[in-house]
Amino acid sequence: MRTKAAAAQFLASRRIAVTGVSRTARGHGSNVVYQRLRDRGYQVFAINPRAATVEGDRCYPDLAAVPGGVDAVVIGTRPEAADATVRECAQLGIRQVWMHRSLDAGSVSPTAVEYARDHGMTVIDGGCPLMYDPAADPGHKLMRCVLSCTGRIPRTV
Repeated sequence: MRTKAAAAQFLASRRIAVTGVSRTARGHGSNVVYQRLRDRGYQVFAINPRAATVEGDRCYPDLAAVPGGVDAVVIGTRPEAADATVRECAQLGIRQVWMHRSLDAGSVSPTAVEYARDHGMTVIDGGCPLMYDPAADPGHKLMRCVLSCTGRIPRTV
């Protein structure tokens, strides 16, 4: 599947969890994703086992703690934490996963990508949901173009 189609499918989900949100939001990537999705009308859930609230909203220690569950997950943690997150997704039946990555290594874990795909999940292993409509802004669209051209965003998932 082409990444653009996978992104559209992911963003068609209305209940999205974002892992790796921080209590200190200043420019933190997960917090930016969390805020933008919330502002765009998504039901978005902050996941951080060491925080009770984030961005003025309740924060959950893990995906299983979210009442009613979620349809999709943005992983915004260090790559080594992505493995545990995709295993939890598999246990909970969550089939849409996005491993956030911009200019650095981001949250992409090759072992987590392999595990998720082996368990029937659609995994976008790079880029950011904010680079795609309806969550995109002009800056993120430009970043998408640059990162796509440099291979930092996969063309297919």
